[in-house]
This record gives sequence, structure tokens and C-alpha cells, in this order.
Amino acid sequence: MTIEFASKAASYVNEEKLVQLFLEMAKINGPSSKESLVAAFLKEALPKLGFQLTFDEAHEHFNGEVGNLIAWHPGTDNTIPPLFFSTHMDTVLPTEHLKPIIKEGIIYSDGTTILGADDRAALASYIEAMRAIIESDVPHGPIEFILTVNEQAGLVGAKYMDYNKIKSKNGYIFDSSGDVGQIILQGPYSSRIWFTVKGNAAHIALNAEAGNNAFIIASEGLLSMELGEIDSETLANVGIISGGELTSIIPGSVTLGGEVRSFSKEKLDAQLQHMQLAMERAAQKFQGTVEVNIEEKYLGFNISEEDDLVKTVKKAADNICVSSYLTKTLGGADTNVLNEHGLTCITLGNGFQNIHSFRENISIENLVNTGRLTAALIEQWYERHKN
Repeated sequence: MTIEFASKAASYVNEEKLVQLFLEMAKINGPSSKESLVAAFLKEALPKLGFQLTFDEAHEHFNGEVGNLIAWHPGTDNTIPPLFFSTHMDTVLPTEHLKPIIKEGIIYSDGTTILGADDRAALASYIEAMRAIIESDVPHGPIEFILTVNEQAGLVGAKYMDYNKIKSKNGYIFDSSGDVGQIILQGPYSSRIWFTVKGNAAHIALNAEAGNNAFIIASEGLLSMELGEIDSETLANVGIISGGELTSIIPGSVTLGGEVRSFSKEKLDAQLQHMQLAMERAAQKFQGTVEVNIEEKYLGFNISEEDDLVKTVKKAADNICVSSYLTKTLGGADTNVLNEHGLTCITLGNGFQNIHSFRENISIENLVNTGRLTAALIEQWYERHKN
């Protein structure tokens, strides 16, 4: 039995089928760079919906099992500009032996694994939405799925994507903890910063006078850095410290790794410079040295409220009786990298909670609304672009 919405296609999204599909896909083990089982499932499921599949060779850059999957559906009207939906195939941790539990409309794991709603929720919703599009017999333009690998490790699959295989220019990525209706127009610039701090190693009993403790130098540098929330647009963190050999050896070297994110490229660069200068001053104060390496992770994006993608998703949300709202996030997603490579896309909320933990969960309402909004987007994109 279908529910009547202004979007005919959304009315054909079947809650029971979508929940069962999600549970089935969540149980498929596919941690970062080990997505071959997920790819095998999609290789069987997507052609049944009329998709033509292509894999790239991104995995060869990081010794993965399989590359990114680009799936093309010709639609019923090829005069419509193609629209893509993207998400990632990997989960942050394994989901072997996943035992899902549904309690009061919320899907959890049993607490011994993650749930994998990030982002099997989007994958399942895209598939059910296409089934609903076909069953409802609504006209639609070409649809492309851009399904990446190794996203959780730092958007790696998207970085090594063969963008020549992609035909679409505009699309959406459901990959945020906000409820369905969340529209993320701005994402951050992000860079990692690495410090190799060197003093002099020495034995505490045999030649302590020759020692120069690299940990002390690094501590001085850390204490003089501004970290955490720098301002409303900028965050900074040092999250890795590694060094030392034995408790009896004064450490001669320590490595520290940090990250800065900001909506402003200028503020990002200023914070990185501040952190570098703080550690260099500490090294100078204690007669040590420091090597600094800055590694760009991804660029920021900022999509106009007047963009066709934004107008389309606002109307599509209305058509399934969901309230939409515009926001920005300092969280990174494949959206950053795809925009960086000339595509135009925005991140949408699909409502998973407590991701990357055994407390991860998603409401059935958000899961089903993700499917409905996907179907409504395909339908509304056609309405906006038909002759």
C-alpha cells in the first residue's frame, strides 16, 4: 500500500523493503579498502534496475580490493541533464557478525559491532528509490551512482577517482548525521600538519648529560599552541604523538600529527603557520630541531542558495512533507573532493547517530525519508529540466 505525497515516486518507496535491504547490506563486511563483498552485492543488484556498471582502478593506489563504482542509468528522457547520487561503500570498522536490533523505531547493533549506517543507509536508500522510480513509472533523466571506496580513511577513493568515467556534473551525497531535510552548502578546507621534533637520545645512567629530551621540546611547543575551537570557522587539533624507545633512554625524537579545518583558506593557512612557529620556537629554546610537513587533505566548497541543486532539494523535501534547512559543517565528506574535481554537489542529512562507535544507530523514519527524498529528487530534477 502506497502513501500519497506530492511526489508520486516517493509514494512507492516501501518501508519494509528498505529496512530489510538496509539490514542485509549492513551485514556485508566492507571496512576501508576491503569492499569487494559490497561491490559483489552491487554488481548483482544494480543491473537488475537497469544500471550499467564501470569500476576504476583507484584501489591500485592504496592496495585495496576494488575500485570506485560508477553506475549509469539512461533514464526515460536523455534530454534531461544527468543527476548523480554518491556515497561510499566502506565502513570505518568491520561489521562481521552484526546483529541488528530494532527498538522503538530505531535500528542499533547489539553493541558488539558498529551498525554501518554510515553509509549503508544511503546505499540501500538509493537502490530502493530507483526501484520506486521504476515501479511508479515516472519519467526521469539519466541517473548516475558514484560509489567510492576507502572514504573513511580520508576520502582516499574519491581522490584517486577516474573522473573521466563520470558523465554527470550535478548531484547529491547523503552522508551526514542531520535528519533528512538537512542541506549542507559549505564544507571546510583541511590540512594535516606533522612535526618531527629532535633532541639527543642518551641513557639516564650512563650519559644523561648528553641527553636532550625531545618530549620536553614537543610539550613546550604544544603548550604554546592555540588548539581546539580557534574561532567560529576554524578548528585545530594534535591527535598523534609517537616516540621513545625504552624507559631508560632519554628520547631523542618524537613525531606529532595534527589537523586544521576551516571554512576560510586564509584562516587555515594562518593556523598552520602559528602551529609551526610554536614548535620551531620550542625547538630553538631547548637547542633541538623540528621538521614540519604540511599535507593538504581536501579543499572547501561553498554552494550558492540559488543553485539549481538547492532549489530542487527544497521542493523535493516539501513534496514528501519534510522540513528542509540550510547549514554548513566542518566535517569532511566526498563532497569536498568531488567539488574540487569540477563536479557540483551538496551533502544531505540522512540521520545516522553516534557513528564510528558501537552505539551507532539510525531511525527507521530517517532511513525511509532518505529513500523518499532520493526518489523525489529524481522526479523533481526532471520537472525542473523538462522542455
